[in-house]
Amino acid sequence: MEQFKILTDLRDYIKDLEVQKGMLLARPIPEGGSPVFYRSCDVAMGTELVQGIQIGDYCFSNCKNWVIPHDQMGLSFSANWKHLKGIYKLKSAKNPGKSIDVYWVLEKADIPKELKFVPDQKDDRHYFLTVTKKMTVDDLVKKLTWVADRMSIIRDATGAL
Repeated sequence: MEQFKILTDLRDYIKDLEVQKGMLLARPIPEGGSPVFYRSCDVAMGTELVQGIQIGDYCFSNCKNWVIPHDQMGLSFSANWKHLKGIYKLKSAKNPGKSIDVYWVLEKADIPKELKFVPDQKDDRHYFLTVTKKMTVDDLVKKLTWVADRMSIIRDATGAL
């Protein structure tokens, strides 16, 4: 376990991790939220959720029991500090009075089969955690829970960003 004296030490450590093991992918989440599932209080009024998964993040079948593979749909991750900072500011503005935690994982992390990190074709600072094979929503929930359990966290990242 390493101790960091200043924020620059942490940034240097993360950059070194990126070079050694792959790109750092991060998600800012309001305090108390899940890094992979949404609560109704975390989304705009009228946004539909299926077992905590936001319709629009993934491609669902008409019956909403299946998730269909799509290389430009999935859970969103920031792939660099500047992109993360912008999303962090947006989350902070939409959640006044709540701290924002940053959950992160390395691109080369051991993720479940049928999930894959894919760069956004419109913005190389943004990645999707996509589905590569048709699966039930229950299966996706299990796989996302597995990912969430292995993500690292920076609690109240205000000072870090």
